Amino acid sequence: MEEERPSGLVGKLLGGVNSSMRKLLFTFMSSGPIPQHMAFIMDGNRRFAKKWKLEEGAGHKAGFLALMSVLKYCYEVGVKYVTVYAFSLDNFNRRPDEVQYVMDIMHEKIEGFLKEMDMVNRYGVRVLFIGDLNRLDESVRVAAEKAMEATAKNTKTYLLVCVAYTSSHEIPRAIYEACQEKQGGLAVGSHIGDSINSNNNGIVNVDDDDVLNDVIKVVDLEKHMYMGVVPDPDILVRSSGETRLSNFLLWQTTNCLLYSPKALWPEMGFWQVVWGILKYQKNYYYLEKKKKQA
Repeated sequence: MEEERPSGLVGKLLGGVNSSMRKLLFTFMSSGPIPQHMAFIMDGNRRFAKKWKLEEGAGHKAGFLALMSVLKYCYEVGVKYVTVYAFSLDNFNRRPDEVQYVMDIMHEKIEGFLKEMDMVNRYGVRVLFIGDLNRLDESVRVAAEKAMEATAKNTKTYLLVCVAYTSSHEIPRAIYEACQEKQGGLAVGSHIGDSINSNNNGIVNVDDDDVLNDVIKVVDLEKHMYMGVVPDPDILVRSSGETRLSNFLLWQTTNCLLYSPKALWPEMGFWQVVWGILKYQKNYYYLEKKKKQA
């Protein structure tokens, strides 16, 4: 026991030094524009496990720890909204046992997140699950609803978790609901998990052609988007050096900075967040010019 105390004291001292240096750097960075919203495609959990010859699921566990660190750094530097791509709607086309495995991991991680309430409340995080939640296992959906309810009063920062989500589902769903609203058949702010009336190609069936005749505007669509509850992302980060968007936030990233660090998702941390924001600051005026021209 006597030998553990110095190491614990040294750990606390080093942690304090790191925290002070981090705050100093973030203060310096805050002299420039800070992105309001950062979105992440969490790519590389499995490759991380394979790279280090870890057991199945170890990569996702490491990825959860990386998420906690990334959230902390984003909120400390002043980012208000963080969105993560947790599970694509297209992933339901995988083998049933593989889908169930991911559902089990997702349930475990949501429960794990609820155990991090000290950090959640410290940064005032409100959690929102975005997507067709009806497609989730009941246990996962209940856990997601529990997390949203537990953080509903927080308004300082936001974490949006996209599950059972793709843009090719979100966009036609928004068109359908906008048309239904114009016809008086749908109230604004319908349940976030409602499905749309479309065929397998995502083509929406609308009964009244007049609704589409210069009546449905961009603003009508955007208020029915799953992601319409927050501003569009300023930065979209995909780990592992990949540059594909993978059907994620296609509508919302028109004038967004794309950043692809080579680190696998479990390797993401402080410096990846810092470099992403510095890249945003370097390109800020160009991005703002493009937004005004849109």
